[in-house]
Amino acid sequence: MSSVVDQEQGFEELADPYRRELLAHCYRMSGSIHDAEDLVQETFLRAWRSYEGFEGRSSLRTWLYRIATNVCLTAIDQRGHRPMPSGLGTPASEPERPVVASPEVPWLEPVPDAVIGADAADPASIVAARESTRLAFVAALQHLPPRQRVVLILRDVLKWRAAEVAELLETSTAAVNSALQRARAQLEEAAPVRDELVEPSDPDQRELLEKYARAFDDADIASLVELFKKDAVWEMPPFPEWFQGVDSIIRLIKTQCAPEPGELRMVPTAANGQPAFGLYRRDADGVHRPFHLQVLTITGEGVSQVSAFFDTTLFAKFGLPEHL
Repeated sequence: MSSVVDQEQGFEELADPYRRELLAHCYRMSGSIHDAEDLVQETFLRAWRSYEGFEGRSSLRTWLYRIATNVCLTAIDQRGHRPMPSGLGTPASEPERPVVASPEVPWLEPVPDAVIGADAADPASIVAARESTRLAFVAALQHLPPRQRVVLILRDVLKWRAAEVAELLETSTAAVNSALQRARAQLEEAAPVRDELVEPSDPDQRELLEKYARAFDDADIASLVELFKKDAVWEMPPFPEWFQGVDSIIRLIKTQCAPEPGELRMVPTAANGQPAFGLYRRDADGVHRPFHLQVLTITGEGVSQVSAFFDTTLFAKFGLPEHL
């Protein structure tokens, strides 16, 4: 019995430093923080069971990634991909019409920066982690066939050699290179242009975010108009309807939410390397309770996209309070 305990403790000491990056890997693959946590647990369970047979022909990190990737592929086969509303069709044209939720769709989920953040001592790794977990990037990954998704993540994000990826997928290097080309071409159409995005440390972004939060707190719709790009996008899983253009967005907020001053309160957080807010709404008892989680994409021209997630279980994942 003691030898089993010793083996488990020894394995955990060696493997635990890779837990966070494996969580990021499983999130990119699955598009869900809930699923990613389960997939990492399954990865560690499988790795521990077979650790005695690990011969060290590759690094422990590479070995764990192989297990995690196969666990993810099995899960994707069973659950399918996770879209965002804007990836499923054209924008809705009537913001005043009631929206109807589609909870049966396994929607993409945001991930807290605090959970998968890179080493703060390495600025390059922070930038790389932020770019490879942006919502638009992860959403685009979900539309790739699973094996193309694996190839692109292992080659372009984790910087594996083509031969290593071929070995994992039990295919040829030529097939890996071909899959990578196709995946890159598809991603180029969907991912945001890097030069347009404003970095989180930009002082203008901080000022914009303060104005944005204050406008919601004060129900100042007129101020919101000035903060959005003209062609901004607003989407809100689990509602499949999404809206484009500042006029449509403002009409949506006015008619579907119709806030009064003080009814809404914003608590800042960070998701997918992007600014985010937990939005709380005052209930009949006068208590502000979770309403939805907003993840913002910001360019030099203003807020270009708001992804408002109405899954209030995410608030706990982000360490946000149950009420204000």
